[in-house]
Amino acid sequence: MSGDTTAVQGGRRISAHAVCTAIRDDIVSGTYQPGSRLTEELLARRYGVSRVPVREALRTLESEGFVTTRRHAGACVAQPSEREAADLLDIRALLEPLGAARAAQRRTEAHLKVLRGLVRLGRERAQHGRLGELRPLGDWFHETLAQASGSPSLAAMLVQLRRKTVWVFAAAPAPQPVAHAAPPGGARRPDPAARAVESWAEHGALVDAVARGDADRARALAAAHTERALAEYRQRRPTPVRASKHSVNTASGRN
Repeated sequence: MSGDTTAVQGGRRISAHAVCTAIRDDIVSGTYQPGSRLTEELLARRYGVSRVPVREALRTLESEGFVTTRRHAGACVAQPSEREAADLLDIRALLEPLGAARAAQRRTEAHLKVLRGLVRLGRERAQHGRLGELRPLGDWFHETLAQASGSPSLAAMLVQLRRKTVWVFAAAPAPQPVAHAAPPGGARRPDPAARAVESWAEHGALVDAVARGDADRARALAAAHTERALAEYRQRRPTPVRASKHSVNTASGRN
């Protein structure tokens, strides 16, 4: 074990960063539910490392808000509150449109190539109902779009914000498929397969705006995307989440 918390397993060097990424992904995917304990020994066994990089990873995840330390219980998966969820979505409504507008002004051809390829793959998988393959593609898409903003600080905030909001969505009860008739006084709940197709079409429109250098259009599309995400989240929760004052009501999107 080296001083930079890098484990050596089977001739491979496994960093605390890699362990942190693996634990975070398992939290977001629901492998570790909110409130569940995270024992260093069990985590080390699961990921094939010693307890040192696990301990460092848990400290990082605690600073990011995914993990909390309880007295007499140790590290546990955090439980996002309604207020925290609303705050995350409000911040997202502010930053994602800014990032999209900056991307339209600063993107490179390399960024566009990756974004277009991801949109093509996302549309194909959505149309064929391969919904389980869409989250990693969505993560890659939004991370590339954030990097295209040309601002490392903004990109880091956007990536971290997406991780947290994806987790909030995952922790919320899943919406029911759309019924033949809308419930009294409410809108129909979206069918996940149809919504996935629509969402990737929106991603494609956003990439088109970024490719044209149309910052205003990119900003509006990203704002509409976050507004739809907020609306979908509110349908999952019995307690209403306040609407963002910064959203633009023009189109729709999902996380």
